[in-house]
Amino acid sequence: MTGLVAGVDVGGTFTDLAIFDPATGAVRLAKVPTTLPNQAGGVLAAFDAAGAELSQIDLIVHGTTTTTNAVLERQLSKTGLVTTMGFRDVLELGRRTRPQAYGMHGSFTPVIPRDLRLEVPERMDARGRVLTPLDEDALRAAVIQLRDQGCEALVIHFLHAYANPAHELRAAEVARELWPNDYITLGHALLSESREYERGVTAAVNASVQPLLERYVARLAAQLAAKGYARDLLVMNGNGGMVAAKDVAREAVKTVMSGPASGVMAAVATGRRAGMPNLLTYDMGGTSTDVAMIRGGVAPVSNEIEVEYAMPIHVPMVDVRTVGAGGGSIARIDAGGMLRVGPESAGSTPGPICYGRGGTRVTISDANLILGRLPASRFGQAAAAAHQTMQDQIAAPLGLSVEQAAEAVIRIANTHMAGAIRMVSISMGADPRDFALFAFGGAGPLHAVALARELNVPKVLIPARPGITNALGCVVADLRHDFVRTLNRPLDAVDMAEVHQVLAQQEAEGRRLIGLEKIALTTTRAEYSAEMQFVGQTHLLRVPLPSPTPSREDLQRRFEAAYHARFRVDLPTIRANLVNLNCSVIGERPALDLSRLIDPAGRKASADPSAIRRVWFDGWHDTPVYWRDHLPAEATLQGPAVIEQMDSTIVIDPGARVAQDGDGNLIVEVGA
Repeated sequence: MTGLVAGVDVGGTFTDLAIFDPATGAVRLAKVPTTLPNQAGGVLAAFDAAGAELSQIDLIVHGTTTTTNAVLERQLSKTGLVTTMGFRDVLELGRRTRPQAYGMHGSFTPVIPRDLRLEVPERMDARGRVLTPLDEDALRAAVIQLRDQGCEALVIHFLHAYANPAHELRAAEVARELWPNDYITLGHALLSESREYERGVTAAVNASVQPLLERYVARLAAQLAAKGYARDLLVMNGNGGMVAAKDVAREAVKTVMSGPASGVMAAVATGRRAGMPNLLTYDMGGTSTDVAMIRGGVAPVSNEIEVEYAMPIHVPMVDVRTVGAGGGSIARIDAGGMLRVGPESAGSTPGPICYGRGGTRVTISDANLILGRLPASRFGQAAAAAHQTMQDQIAAPLGLSVEQAAEAVIRIANTHMAGAIRMVSISMGADPRDFALFAFGGAGPLHAVALARELNVPKVLIPARPGITNALGCVVADLRHDFVRTLNRPLDAVDMAEVHQVLAQQEAEGRRLIGLEKIALTTTRAEYSAEMQFVGQTHLLRVPLPSPTPSREDLQRRFEAAYHARFRVDLPTIRANLVNLNCSVIGERPALDLSRLIDPAGRKASADPSAIRRVWFDGWHDTPVYWRDHLPAEATLQGPAVIEQMDSTIVIDPGARVAQDGDGNLIVEVGA
């Protein structure tokens, strides 16, 4: 591929665009406000802002929040469910957990309401043997009832279809004769897993976002084509791979967490080039913060993710955890007189007070402005309004100065974000001191050094374009297909020939699907793993496998080693249970040169500050301010310092030291 390659990511606040020319290494960037509810407007505005001629672009890869936002906000298409007699309430009963471990009550809204969940006589046992034949007349009556109630999408979810899908397949044939569109989801087709609750939720989410995603992608593709784009549009999946827009709605649930996944893929690529394969990724945008752990230059993919309480979506996704702390997160005093920050956000409309768009509640961005970390001159009269509102809403009620109040807001936000990073590192048996903090997002580099000190992380890696890293991830991502198959048998009773056959079939299907894409690849490879547990336990542990033909003894040995590494416990007398077999088939795309993300022509001979500004670090400090594009290639700086650029602002706390590598990444030695 010799033409231009574009990655565009739609976030809650901004839409980011990166366009690469593989022939020359030249890069064009844009960052524009996200347009809601139609995100396509922001995507087209980004191409206009970059001065891009769409007819000259060979490939566009798009990361979207359409499905994630629809799920979290419950703005879903009306969907009906047909399930096994006696099991209509599985989606609502769930696992009978609580939203908070010590709470006595909580609320949960199922994806499909009870009146749209209908039962029909049918039953398989856990080995796939028919106990009750499918009642096709009852099925037809249920499908017609849901259709006449105005459902746009349909889920067919039978209890043990993972073991034998015959009833689901036949039900789909019957339903297609009666249903007015193609939005029919079979539970086993998405997730061949034994747990009916997780399988049902995954299928319900897929069906309820299918119409939304297909309409959005079709609208965007048509508008791009009208402006001259003649190629396929690819959409990022939550597993860090991508799929053609024409196929994306079929498995729409796989695009949940698409945007955060693209940022992790960019971190993988950047970390490998920088010689830092172990990273804690920290993406702070305008609405939320996403964190993940990368070990050995490999993105973490999990089938066990809950996007929110009681919302397990068990398709492979990059393991990203989210907290409600972004630049637009609102600070407030609660009824008990305590300072709270987030998760409610001002978003992009009206946004923080300092944006001057009508915001009336102070946010993290306003606190950073008051502390001098953002330049007051850039915000005009809105800067004074932010200062006065911080005084009225936070400082006066707490008996603090405005600066102390703003600092308190920052510290509480940092505590939330540090907790999320601990959750993906320490809770997984990893020591943060063995990692570097990869800080990106428009607001991430403002807080990164302080966070690293709190976590005892020795280094911070700040990419060349932190505010556009998710768009970069779309550009560097590979093609990827993930497969899961449940066996759920004690390891000593498993037929190993069946294990080898399942993994071989998964790999063959993945290679077939990748072969259908019209994308230049350097190689196609497969990764294998098993999800295992000790008999009697609930949680699963993923065990990497070196080949698709493991021996029983090798599986046992690898599982015991993984269990000991995670929990520091050996259980030699308890039987191992093989639950799932997984295969990921990855089509690797040609690597792109990332050294031109900052134009070498703009660099100056010496690192001279563009200004001196008072910045608050436990008191006011006269702090040099640098423009990142002008820093020399081998620049080194000592904190305190502020480094500004088009897409982000970087704060270097006192005592930290900064150096720049050949790709323009900043490597911060955090210091004491």
